[in-house]
Amino acid sequence: MSTKSLIDEILRGLKSVGGVVASAVVTRDGLLVSSDTSPDVDAETFAAMSASMMGAAETAIIEVKGGNAGRVIVESNNSKMIALGAGPKVLLVVLASKEIQLGLILLKLNDAARKISSVVDL
Repeated sequence: MSTKSLIDEILRGLKSVGGVVASAVVTRDGLLVSSDTSPDVDAETFAAMSASMMGAAETAIIEVKGGNAGRVIVESNNSKMIALGAGPKVLLVVLASKEIQLGLILLKLNDAARKISSVVDL
């Protein structure tokens, strides 16, 4: 099975967590590796802006000597977006419904990030 197929399978598996709307694996410089989004979403823009957001958070936390950013969570009026590292080269980004319980989704995301990290060889 190819790396892309394995990543696609991991992303599809995240949909089994109730409330996950979209997901993507992106390089830390914003290039789309793979996504599971609706057709009306520009996955490349989603990838680029997610990587920029994570990069800005990492820079800000390092500047104030707060350690390393493990993840970024953005809450809007109808959704939550979570970005976290999936190894040194890629990020896992998920859009979920506002009602999703963070504890459950973070467990699933950490597991998915570990799996992605083990198959990505960019």
